[in-house]
Amino acid sequence: MAFHRITFNVNGELEQADVPSNMTLLKMLRENLALTGTKNGCAEGECGACTVLMNGEPVNSCLVLAVECDGAEIVTVEGLAHDERLDAVQQTIIDAGGVQCGFCTPGILISARALLDRNPQPSEEDIRIALVGNLCRCTGYVRIIQGVQEAARI
Repeated sequence: MAFHRITFNVNGELEQADVPSNMTLLKMLRENLALTGTKNGCAEGECGACTVLMNGEPVNSCLVLAVECDGAEIVTVEGLAHDERLDAVQQTIIDAGGVQCGFCTPGILISARALLDRNPQPSEEDIRIALVGNLCRCTGYVRIIQGVQEAARI
């Protein structure tokens, strides 16, 4: 099996890794870098639990090969908080009661942060569209949407 040396930035840290051709970004994050906040839900790009930012855009890390990350900037849920302070979207979704089992939460947080970065004042419809690729089986989305709306007001 062929290995490739890649260099990339993860959560503000420069990383280098030797990865096999078939390794996904999800597997590299979880197994090589111990960034286990990114969840493996369906491994088919359907649930959004593995969503991370790649060069500022949300992607399903289960569908991205690690070799595609050479030179990229990756942000995982672990990279949202700064100086031991939660990102606004993390705090407001918690405060709104938008977390139950928590399995979908990392992907939802990343998708919400990407939305707020490109549209600081989204409508409810904008939020719903941004979260369409993130499946939650517990909360019913109402509290998640309220949390994102509150983050937009901050």
